[in-house]
Amino acid sequence: MSQRRCRAIAQISLFIAVAPAMAPLAAQFPDPAALKDEAFRNIEARADRLGRISDAIFSYSELGFQEVNTARLLTDLLEEEGFRVERGVAGMPTAYRATYGSGSPVIGLMADFDCIPGASQRPGVLIHDPLVEGAPGHGEGHNTNPPTVIGAALAMKDLIDRYGMSGTIVLYGGPAEEVVASRGYMVNAGLFEGVDVVMDAHIGTGFGTSFGLNNSAIVSVQWTFEGVQGHAASPWTGKSALDGVEVMNTGMNYLREHLPLDMRFHYVITDGGEQPNVIPAKATVWYYFRQRSYEALVDLLDKARSVANGAAEMTGTTVSERVLSGSWPINGNQALAELLQSNVEAVGMPDWSDADVRFAEAFQRAMGRTVTGLPNEVSPIRESRQGSSSSDAGDVTWNVPFARLSFPSQAAGALSNHHWSAAIAVATPMAHKGIVVGAKAFAGTMIDLVTDPARVRIIREDFDRQMEGVTWQTLIPEGAEPPTFLNTEKMARWRPLLEPFHYDPDSPRTLLQEWGIQYPPSGGR
Repeated sequence: MSQRRCRAIAQISLFIAVAPAMAPLAAQFPDPAALKDEAFRNIEARADRLGRISDAIFSYSELGFQEVNTARLLTDLLEEEGFRVERGVAGMPTAYRATYGSGSPVIGLMADFDCIPGASQRPGVLIHDPLVEGAPGHGEGHNTNPPTVIGAALAMKDLIDRYGMSGTIVLYGGPAEEVVASRGYMVNAGLFEGVDVVMDAHIGTGFGTSFGLNNSAIVSVQWTFEGVQGHAASPWTGKSALDGVEVMNTGMNYLREHLPLDMRFHYVITDGGEQPNVIPAKATVWYYFRQRSYEALVDLLDKARSVANGAAEMTGTTVSERVLSGSWPINGNQALAELLQSNVEAVGMPDWSDADVRFAEAFQRAMGRTVTGLPNEVSPIRESRQGSSSSDAGDVTWNVPFARLSFPSQAAGALSNHHWSAAIAVATPMAHKGIVVGAKAFAGTMIDLVTDPARVRIIREDFDRQMEGVTWQTLIPEGAEPPTFLNTEKMARWRPLLEPFHYDPDSPRTLLQEWGIQYPPSGGR
C-alpha cells in the first residue's frame, strides 16, 4: 500500500475518532488542581499494576520488531479499558495505536518497548547474572516506558468519563527503537496527522524535560554484494562478495579521517558467507550513519554510496542497497516542554524509601562509581545540545509539537547504556516509583491542555515559529517496507530459553519474589 493511501486511511480513522470536536462539554468539571489531585490518586491506586506491567515486559526481553508478548499485553490491557486499538499499524505487527475520547485537543503519548542484544540480567543483582547467557535483555530500561504513558492515559480516561470532558487520547506503541525503525514509518503512514501535541516517555536517572535540537539524524542502510561462488583453494574460479564488503569497509574507514568530527558511522557484517573453503556469492554489511542535520546526513550517505559502488567495481561484484529506516534529530517544542516541566515540578521526585537508597548506593559501589544514592530534586528544564545518539522519534518532532519526559526509573552508575549493568535497576521497586511520578507529570499536562484550549494554540504558534524555513523530508524511500524481518532468527533462538522466566502480572508474588531476589541486596550501605 502506498504511503499516500496509508495517510488517507489514517486521516479518516482519526477524523472519526475526533469528529465531535466542536461539541460543548457535557458537564462542568472541577478546577485543574482538583482534577490533578483526582488523577494522581488514580495513578497511585494503579501503581502496583503499573509496576507489574513493567516487570512483565522486562521478563519477555524481546528484540525490535519481535515484541510479540509485549504488544499483546499492552493492547489487550488498553482494549479491556475501552480504548479503540489498531494493531499492526504502518505495516509493523507489533506497532499499535490506541484511542480514547473524542474532540479536541488530540493528545498523543508515545512509548517504545524493545530491548538490547546480549544484555540479559537479573534485576537487583549487583554482579553480571544473566537470565540466559548471551540472551537479550532490557539494558536501556524500555520496559518502564509503556506503563508510564498508560498510567497517565487511564487516569485521563477516567476523568473524561466522569466529567464528560472533550479531548482525545492517542497512545502509540513504537517497536524497534533500538534499530531506529518504527516511528518514521508511522509518520509516513499519516498516523500523527490531526494530533495537536505528542509527549514521549523515556527512562532516565533524573526527572525533567528539555527543548530544542537533541541528538543526531540517522539513516540505517544495508548493502548486499553478489559475486560468484567457487572453491577457495581455486579462488580464480569465483568472485567473492565478502571481498566487496571488506573493500567497502576499508574505503569507509579511510574516508572517516576526512569527515567532520560530529559525524558517526558504524557497521556490522550480517552475512559474510557460510564457511572458509567456499567463496561467498553473497555478503551483506549494515551501516548506521549519523549527522546533526538532514542535509549533512544525505551528503554522508551519498559518499558511502560512491564507496560501495567503487568496491563492487574493484572486486568484480555487484551491489544493491536497502534503506531500512531513517530519522531527523529530535526537535523539542519549548512551549510544550515548559508546560510539562511545570507539572514535573508540581509532582516532585518520588518518596524514596531507605531500601531504595541503600540499593542505589550498593549498585554504585558495585559498579565502582561515585556513591550518590538517588536524587531528591527534579532536573531543571534546559535547552538541548546535539549529541551523537539518535532516536526514531525525531521524525515525529518535525510534524507535531513534541516534548520528551525523562522519568527517574534508572539509578545512576551503570557501566554503560546498552549494557547488562543498565538492566539491574529497571525492574525494582525504585524503578516502579519513577513510573508513578512520570505518569503523574503526563496526566497533569494533559489536564492543563484539556481545561485550557488556549495552551494548545500557544504551543501550535510556537511550533509554527520553530518550523519557519524548514521543509521536512523523510529519509525513508517511497515504497519502502518496514524491516520487520530484523531479529526474527535471534528471537526464534532465545524466546524458548526465556519463556520459563516470563512473569505473569497477575501473579500473587512480585517479580523479585518469583526469582528469589532480595531487595535491597544484603550488605546494605
